Amino acid sequence: MQETIPAGLDRKEAEAYQRLDPARLPKHIAIIMDGNGRWARRRHLPRIAGHRAGVAAVRSTVETAARIKIPALTLYAFSEENWKKRPRSEVEFLMGLLCRYLKQEVPTLNKNNIRLEYIGRQHELPPVVQQKMEWARQATAQNSGMVLTLALNYSARTELVDAFRSLVDAASRNGGLNHLQIDEESVSRNLYTRHLPDLDFVIRTSGEMRLSNFLLWQLAYAEIHVTPTLWPEFRGVHLLESIADYQKRERRYGGLTTDGHSPSRVSRS
Repeated sequence: MQETIPAGLDRKEAEAYQRLDPARLPKHIAIIMDGNGRWARRRHLPRIAGHRAGVAAVRSTVETAARIKIPALTLYAFSEENWKKRPRSEVEFLMGLLCRYLKQEVPTLNKNNIRLEYIGRQHELPPVVQQKMEWARQATAQNSGMVLTLALNYSARTELVDAFRSLVDAASRNGGLNHLQIDEESVSRNLYTRHLPDLDFVIRTSGEMRLSNFLLWQLAYAEIHVTPTLWPEFRGVHLLESIADYQKRERRYGGLTTDGHSPSRVSRS
């Protein structure tokens, strides 16, 4: 199907890419990165070893997405629940891992023309982490290719609460609550993801069939793909195989297919 294969893909990735229609690539992909703990447990290693191994999966997936010109990729890196419910030692390790990742990966992001952004309640993270995040964001701000968004201290319910608060605050500054107007467009304009295209496709690793409080508003009409692959084992070729599954879907946004049936919304590979 392809006349040319994007530079930088390895042999397996190139073979997978040749099965894709480049005109029908999703514009915004989100990934729920799950399975670090199980990966470590199966190897009789501490959980932190799984988190460390997951960095290689991030690098491979991000670079492949950028090489095939996906406009936006959002990674569920650290949920609000992770922040509040995980052991303090694990949280501290994750914060340190994030800072090391940002320091090490900025040159790679710039090489691939990737712009880095974040969603979530960043102001609740440790100041040193916030500083490193802002440094990395500024260091990639001039890039014009794919937007890589890291969801950090993120909760979809919290995002909606913050959106509604913003709407109420704006109304109170503009003549009072009599001027409050809430509709789908106004809510979308106040979400963390307002700078991103609509979400087309969500991938969840490790075989779990749940959304885990991730992008609940944005997921309304997104296609969902669940793979049993644990996140530390996920690579660019898995991303391309997932997109191949996405391209088999007939997206009807709540309508009917040509045979009069409702299209399937969930696939498990």
